[in-house]
Amino acid sequence: MSGEEDWEELLKGHPIFSLPKSVSGPAGKGEESLNLSLSSLPDFVSLDPVDDKPTPSGRRQSIAIKDADLIVAVGSEVRITSLGDSKGARGSSQKAYKILHTPNVQFEIHQISLNPNGKLLAVAGAFQVAVIVLPRTGFNKLVTATVDCKSIQLGQYYHAADTSAPVAKVDWHPWGQGGSTLLVMTMDGKLREYDISVDADEPQQTLSFVPEKKKRSFDAEDAAEREVASFTFGKGKADWGPLTVYAVMRSGDIYAISPYMPKNASVPSTYVHSLECYVAAKQEFLSASIREDPNPSDGLTSLYDYQRKYVNALLKQLPPGTAWPATTRLVPMHPPTTVKNTPSRQGPFLLQPSPRNLAGGEGGDATDIVYLSFGDDAAEESEGETERLGLVLVSFQDGKVDLYLDVEKVEARWDTKQQTSNGLPMLATYESIDLGTVHALKNASTSQRSQSLLELVQGNHPVFLSDPIHDDTIYVYHAFGVHVLQLEPLLKGLAVALRDANDDADGGSSSLEATLEKVAQTDVQPILLTFSVEQQSSTPVVGVAVPNDVYLTYSIFILTSSMRMSVFPLNLRPESPYVPEPETPLLEASSTSPEALLSPPAEPTPSSPRKALPTPPEGPPAYVSLLEEEPFKLPQAIARSSGLPGNPRLSLPNNPSGKGEFMITPDTLRYFGTIVENFSSQIHDVQLAHRSMEARASLQEQEFKRQRERCSEMLDIAKSLGGSEQAHAERLARIQETQRALLTRLDRTLQGLMAKASPELSENETKWFDELRRMKQEVIGAGKYDDRSLLARAKLLRKEVDRLVPHLKEMREKEMARKKTLAESREALGLSQAFELGKRSTEERTRISLMEAEILRLANILDVTLGRPPALQAQNGEAKNK
Repeated sequence: MSGEEDWEELLKGHPIFSLPKSVSGPAGKGEESLNLSLSSLPDFVSLDPVDDKPTPSGRRQSIAIKDADLIVAVGSEVRITSLGDSKGARGSSQKAYKILHTPNVQFEIHQISLNPNGKLLAVAGAFQVAVIVLPRTGFNKLVTATVDCKSIQLGQYYHAADTSAPVAKVDWHPWGQGGSTLLVMTMDGKLREYDISVDADEPQQTLSFVPEKKKRSFDAEDAAEREVASFTFGKGKADWGPLTVYAVMRSGDIYAISPYMPKNASVPSTYVHSLECYVAAKQEFLSASIREDPNPSDGLTSLYDYQRKYVNALLKQLPPGTAWPATTRLVPMHPPTTVKNTPSRQGPFLLQPSPRNLAGGEGGDATDIVYLSFGDDAAEESEGETERLGLVLVSFQDGKVDLYLDVEKVEARWDTKQQTSNGLPMLATYESIDLGTVHALKNASTSQRSQSLLELVQGNHPVFLSDPIHDDTIYVYHAFGVHVLQLEPLLKGLAVALRDANDDADGGSSSLEATLEKVAQTDVQPILLTFSVEQQSSTPVVGVAVPNDVYLTYSIFILTSSMRMSVFPLNLRPESPYVPEPETPLLEASSTSPEALLSPPAEPTPSSPRKALPTPPEGPPAYVSLLEEEPFKLPQAIARSSGLPGNPRLSLPNNPSGKGEFMITPDTLRYFGTIVENFSSQIHDVQLAHRSMEARASLQEQEFKRQRERCSEMLDIAKSLGGSEQAHAERLARIQETQRALLTRLDRTLQGLMAKASPELSENETKWFDELRRMKQEVIGAGKYDDRSLLARAKLLRKEVDRLVPHLKEMREKEMARKKTLAESREALGLSQAFELGKRSTEERTRISLMEAEILRLANILDVTLGRPPALQAQNGEAKNK
C-alpha cells in the first residue's frame, strides 16, 4: 500500500461495526430506523427517560482511539479492538474484537470520552453517566470474547432518576489531578464536577449557568434561553482563560463563569506566576488612573482586591523551587478558600455586530461551542497583542457556524453586594460560516416538499472536534456529513492586521478596519456527505476521531449511524507561528558608497532581519532573473495541504428494499447535473493549473541554463585574475621580507625618539628601579652564602620538613596500631564487663566535671586566672589534627 495503510480497506467488514441486536435482531426496527427522514424525525427530536431509543439524537460521539486501540460504543455495549491486529489480519475471518463487560452500564450510550491519560472512559446516555476503567495492553490475547472491567455509575441521585435533566455534554478537565476530574453538564444549566478517585456519587463542585426561577413571578424568557446546549474550557497563557468555563444556550446566548478550578487540580507553576503578573499590571493601571481621576470606581478596586487574594492563595500552594523563572511543572493545588463568595455568571455576551441568519433558513438552536487560542508555543515570544486573542465558534442546527473574536478577555468575578457597572462582556462577530445544509435540502427537494425537508434540520446536531495536532483545524460532523474548517489563512491575516495596527498607531481605527477587510475568511471544505437525494434520508455521523499516536497514520476516522466507517488520510504541516516574517528592505542606491560596498557584510542577529544585497551605485543591475521575486505558489486547484479530497465522498443509506433498480427522478437528474457541473469546473481548473505549472517549469529550465552560463563566465574571470601560483608565492615572500624590514626600521626609529625625548631617567623611574633591586636582593640574597634571603630560608624549611615527615609517618602507624589493639581488647570484654566499665567511667567523668566546675567557681571568687580544662584542651587538639 505504498508505505501508508489504507485503514478504510483494513476495517472494511470488521465485526466490531456490526449493528446492535436492538436494531438488527428479530424484534428490531431495522437499519432504516437509524436514518434521519421525515418519518423518523419524531424519534430524533423526543427524549424519553424510560425508553432510551438507539436513535442517534442529540450530541453523539461513539468512537475513540486510545494509542493503537479503537473503542466503539454500540447500543449499550463498549467494544474494543487493536488496530495493529487489524493491520495484520486482512481476512474478515481473522478480525475480532472484545466486549467490555460492564454490568453498571445498562443504558444506550450516546457519548464516550477518554480521560487525558487514557485509562478511564466516560460513557453517557441521554440521562445517565458512568465511568469504565479500560483494560491494560494485551487484552486482545485473551481467549474469552468479553473482558471484565470495573465500571462506576456517577451521581445516580442526579442522573438516574425519572426526573433527571438530560445530559448535554461530558468532558474531562485537562488540569484534573491524575486525569480523574469529569464534568457533566445537564440541560438545566448545572455543571457538576465528579472526582472518580474521591467520590462517584456526590459532585465535588456545582456551577449553575441558569438561575433558579423565583416563585410566584412571571418570566418572559423563552425555554431555549434556559436550556444549555454545550460547554467548553477557555484557554490562555497569562490571563483568566484557563480558569474560565463557557456555556452556550439553545438560543445562542453565551455565558461564562470565572474563576473555576477543579477541587483536586494539577496547575503549571509558570501559569500561576504569569497570572500574578497579569493581576499586578491591572492593579498598577488602576492606581495610575486613580491618580488622574479623583473619583474612581470602588467596584473595580474591590474586584482587583479579590483577584489579588485569589492569586496569593495560589502562590502559597507552590512548593519551594518553583519561583520564576524556574522550569514549569505541574503542581497539585486546590481552589482557594480565602474568597468566600461564589463566582458570578457573566453574560449573556454582547455579539457585535449581530450575527446574520442564513438565506432561506429560519434559524435553529445552538448545538455546540469550542474555544481556540491564537498562535502556538513557537510564537510565545512574539508580539504581545496577538498572543491574547482567542476564537469562539458556535454551531447551529441549520448548519451555521458563527466565529467570534474574544477581544476582551473574561476576568474573574464574584457575587458581591457591591456589583460593578461595567456592562455585559462582548464578543466581536467576525463571520458566519454556512455549511450548506439548508441549500442542499432545498435543492434536493421538490417544490411541493421543500418545506417538509427543511424540517429535517430539527434532527441535526453539529458537533465540533479539534484536531489534536493542528490547532487551526476544526472538524464539524452532523446528520448530513462532515466538514473541515481551516482557520490558518484567517489567523495569518489577523496577525498581519494586528501587526500593522501596532506599527501604525497614528492611523487610528480606520487603518485597522481597512486591513481587516482584506483578511481571508475561513476555508470550509466538505469531506463526507450522507444525505441521499433518491431516498430523501440521511445516515447521521455519530463519531469522529483523529489518532495522535506515532505508530498510526495521521488520518480521520468517521463513523455513521449505520456502522459504516470512512477513513481519510491527512497530511502533516510544518509548525509555524502566525506572526508574519519581517520584510527585508533593500538598500537605497543613493545610500550605497564605495566604503559600504567594500566593507564585509555584518552578521544578521535574531532581532534584525537579514538585508538583501545592495544595488550598484549607478547603471542597471548586474543580473536580472527571469523568475519573480516572490516564491511560486501551487494553484488552488491542486494545492491540498491537508490531504483531503477535493470532492466530498458519499456514504449514503442502504436501499431499504435491498433489491430493485435505480430510479431516475427529477431530483436525481438535478443532483447529477450539479455534480457534473462541479466536476467540469474542477477539470477546467486542473487543466489551467497544469498549463501554469508547465510554463513555470519551462521558465525555471531557462533560468537554470542562464545561471549556468553566467557561472561559467564568472569562473573564467576568476581564473584570468588568478594567474600562476608560483608568481603569487614569490609576491607573498617579497611582501613578508618588506614587512620584516619595516618592523626593524620602526623599532630603531622608536628607540631614537625615546632617547631624544628623555635621555636620562626621571626621579620616579630611578626610585622604581632601586625598589626592584632591593626586592631582588631580599628574595635572592646579597651573596651566594646569604642565609637571610627568602630563597635560602625556603630551602632550609624544605629540608626540615623532609626530615620530620618519616618520623611523623612512623608515629601515625604506631597510633593506628595502638587504637586497633585497644579496640580488639574492648571487643574481648563481655557484655556485663563492658557495661560495668562504662558505668564507672561515666561516674568518674561526672565527678571530674563537678570538680572542674567547683575549681572554676573558686577561681572566679579569688579572681585567679586558670587555663582551660583538660577536656576542652583535648577537644581542641583533635580538631587541629583533623
